Amino acid sequence: MISVDPIRDEQKIQTMKSYLKGKSLRDHALFVVGINVALRITDLLALAWRDVVDENGKFKEIRLLEGKTKKERRIQLNKPSQRALEELLGSLDGYSMDDYLFQSREGAQKPLSRQQALNILKNAAIAVGIKDNVGTHSLRKTWGYHAWKKGFNPAIIMETLNHSNLTVTKRYLGIQQDDINDLYGSLKL
Repeated sequence: MISVDPIRDEQKIQTMKSYLKGKSLRDHALFVVGINVALRITDLLALAWRDVVDENGKFKEIRLLEGKTKKERRIQLNKPSQRALEELLGSLDGYSMDDYLFQSREGAQKPLSRQQALNILKNAAIAVGIKDNVGTHSLRKTWGYHAWKKGFNPAIIMETLNHSNLTVTKRYLGIQQDDINDLYGSLKL
């Protein structure tokens, strides 16, 4: 299996958001929500409107059982995710609570496929000049990498990602030599 990378450069993330927003509000929301909730792609694509909004249209805590781990996840949508979903919702002719957030264009009541999501992300990454190997798992890895860079405790990141141990999380974060150099440069005892 080929490993994919997180998107480390925050400017590239912003550029990718802008690029995707210009192409499709659905694809933009997929990217924004994906990098902010740290779900595996199968769990992300399975989300329906009933999972994120209540009957009054207000955002609620996402509660789901992860497909891979069978563990419960509770996720509070942050403001960027809410804005992206509000924009997506505003672009729809109408919706049902049972509709998937990221509908396939191939038919009603069908979610975007993993392959379609991969193509969207790979093409956008190439278009904005990201050289790293970007795939659907890059969304989750990007969340982990930036949580770590912002100083969050690796044990909390591990727990959020439902990893079994810190070794898995460490490998997942994609720590590179420039990250180690930054540490040496910023620690002045």
